[in-house]
Amino acid sequence: MRALVFTAPSVVELHEVDEPTARPDEVIVQVAAAGICGSELHGVRTPGFRTPPLVMGHEFAGTTPDGRRVAVNPILSCDCCDLCARGQRQLCRERAIVGVHRPGAFAERVAVPRSSIHELPDGLSWTAAGVIEPIANAVHAWNLAGAPAGVRVGVIGCGAIGLVCLQLAKLRGAATVVAADPSPSRRAQAEALGADAVAERLTGEFDLIFDAVGVPVTHHDSVALLRPGGTALWLGLGSAEAGIDSTELVRAEKRVLGSFAYSDAEFAEAVTLAEGWDTGWVGSFPLDDGARVFTGLMNGGSEPVKALLTP
Repeated sequence: MRALVFTAPSVVELHEVDEPTARPDEVIVQVAAAGICGSELHGVRTPGFRTPPLVMGHEFAGTTPDGRRVAVNPILSCDCCDLCARGQRQLCRERAIVGVHRPGAFAERVAVPRSSIHELPDGLSWTAAGVIEPIANAVHAWNLAGAPAGVRVGVIGCGAIGLVCLQLAKLRGAATVVAADPSPSRRAQAEALGADAVAERLTGEFDLIFDAVGVPVTHHDSVALLRPGGTALWLGLGSAEAGIDSTELVRAEKRVLGSFAYSDAEFAEAVTLAEGWDTGWVGSFPLDDGARVFTGLMNGGSEPVKALLTP
């Protein structure tokens, strides 16, 4: 079958690869839509968390052999440790991820555990199904922040994660949402999705800030622009450098929370939310165009905000 393979630093190529083999507790999913994640763009430039050769792709939906339309939670865990027992499988010490630690969905077919599949609502488009995983990230981050209503929200970075955080904040009753991104087209997209204001760089004071970029300057702004007692949610993985004055956390009782993934319940909630989601910022491309689209985004392209590969 065909698959987009991460073969070397900064290189992805379309190859013929072996068909996946399903174990007794697994099922083969025929991939209908697989999203290119910013973490994959970064990971291909700087291998480490992902090691070539690898078929990536952890944001995906497709069809099972018996005809069910499903989205797949790519987080795999031991299911028997203290964290799994608490419903925090995403933090399992033995955690593995489809598309990172085993072949993923940038392919025609992929093997996944039966326990990972979630059936899709009738009529849900494959485009909407392809962004369920990013929506689940936004749901988890919002819950970590305490699911506040009536707050002033800042969003740094208008890529896919930033835009789903913006949309969820509006849906959950934020008083205002201000979005920042250096790209004019991405700022325009944030405005179209309901941002109350947009800017190249965030200014003002906020109760809650989502940093969907994760580099020192955005880390700094996400803390410096909080009101005393405010919360910064870090979702971006752009850099390991913190970039903040830690004394601010003490003197103003500010909080910084890391948000990596989502619980099973939050993924299931995202499946439900996707039905009414605005996906005007998503573009779909055949798998044969995958190397070109991936490389263009990896090298700084800003359009589309989210690219789905459709084998």
